[in-house]
Amino acid sequence: MKPEIVRIGPEHLAMLIELFDRIAVDPEARHFHPHPFTPLQAEIRAVYLGPDIYSLMVLRGRATGYGFLRGWEEGYAIPSLGIYIAKERRGTGDARRLMNHLHEVARLRGASHVRLKVHPDNIRAKRLYERIGYQFHSALDRGQCVGLLDLRSGRSIEFVHGRAGPKSYPG
Repeated sequence: MKPEIVRIGPEHLAMLIELFDRIAVDPEARHFHPHPFTPLQAEIRAVYLGPDIYSLMVLRGRATGYGFLRGWEEGYAIPSLGIYIAKERRGTGDARRLMNHLHEVARLRGASHVRLKVHPDNIRAKRLYERIGYQFHSALDRGQCVGLLDLRSGRSIEFVHGRAGPKSYPG
């Protein structure tokens, strides 16, 4: 059975709090820190109505994944993507499924590229991102590898002095 991917709304608050609790204690998520994983942060995302996208993967009434595209609210043309997949769903294809969904949302929103960060120790995730088409610059940004994907062609774009072409993007 494949999980459903939904945009987070108030009706998902309890599931989101429970997932954030699991993320907060998951040793494999120690480098995933886009924001604190607290009930307050879950509530903020559950009622968020801005241009950034926050999504859940839901299977049998339980949140099994979390993903986002953010940066649009701050005026960036290239959104930053982040995902988390619950331990019991890793290795099932859910990470790729959630990323493909978020890439399509970005494409439909007119984004030409998507960026992400991954800790160099997260070899499994980085390998997935490279298979999808992300290209990583050799320089680290605050200890993280930065990858870019060209949504127009499925190919990554070249870095120029650590930046993606002429466009800026969120940190």
